[in-house]
Formats: sequence, structure tokens, C-alpha cells
Amino acid sequence: MYLAKINYKKENVAQVLSSILKDVVDENTVVVCIGTDRAIGDALGPLVGTMLKNSDFKYPVYGTLDNPIHALNIYESIEKIKKTHPKGTFLAIDACLGSKNSIGNIQIRKGPILPGKGVGKKLPQIGSYSIVGIVDKIDENNRFSFNNVRLSFILELAETIALSLLLST
Repeated sequence: MYLAKINYKKENVAQVLSSILKDVVDENTVVVCIGTDRAIGDALGPLVGTMLKNSDFKYPVYGTLDNPIHALNIYESIEKIKKTHPKGTFLAIDACLGSKNSIGNIQIRKGPILPGKGVGKKLPQIGSYSIVGIVDKIDENNRFSFNNVRLSFILELAETIALSLLLST
């Protein structure tokens, strides 16, 4: 279920998202950022995680540029996070593929993220809530790569998501 669907270029996007996130974020919130900086399009999660950590976000944050949560370590990472925060309300953040028209949209959803789905991987889902940034279009011929994603675009999306979370607390 979508709580928000808005393009990162819209006026006051961070304020709009933060007003929705105020109803999502609480004292049990644990932010889990998924992705890797080894692929620009997939660096959204770790960039958001790093920005939140560097801004002294008051809730626990996992998945940064220094310690990413990605396909190779996601099972043990999620298990460890859930053990550390047994009463946690998990807010997962990840990059996503979508239609060409939805590139640049930020979506807040009730429910988990399905990491790796856009590139054909079956990985464990995480999150009571999720935030996804649509970074590229699904290419039916070659679903296994992000096309031509610019780092400046991913950085802008990450800054918008991080600012939205910071404003919501």
C-alpha cells in the first residue's frame, strides 16, 4: 500500500515526505538501507544510510557506504539487526527499477522491500515500511543491469530521502 508517490523534483518534496514519515517513524524505528556502492544505481540505500549517520539521526541506521547491506551479506545482516532490535519497526530503503515515466519517484509504502527483485534475485524481504527511489527503467531484455544512471541523480534522491527522515523526527 502506497503512503506516498512523489517525484524528487517536485517543490517541497522533503516536507511532503517528512509529514507522511512523522506517522511512520517512532521510538522503535530501525532504518535498514539496502544496496552497494559498486553499482551507481544501487548506491541509493548506502548513501542515505551514510547521510543519516553523519547527521546524527536519532534512530539506529544500518547499511552505509562503509558497511553496506547487499546481496552477499543480507541474510546475516538482517538476522543480526533483528536480534539486536527484537521490538524494532523496520524502515527499509532501497533503489528500485520501474517504468520510464516513474524514474525519479520516491515511494513510501506500508510493507517490506523485496531486495534484488528488479534484477531477478530472490532475497529476504525486510521492513514494516519501505522507501524506494526509482532510479532506472526495467529493461525486459537485460534486467540484470542498471542502464546509464548518473551519480548526481542518485545523490539528489538520497539527499531528499535523508532530509525527509531528518525532518520527520
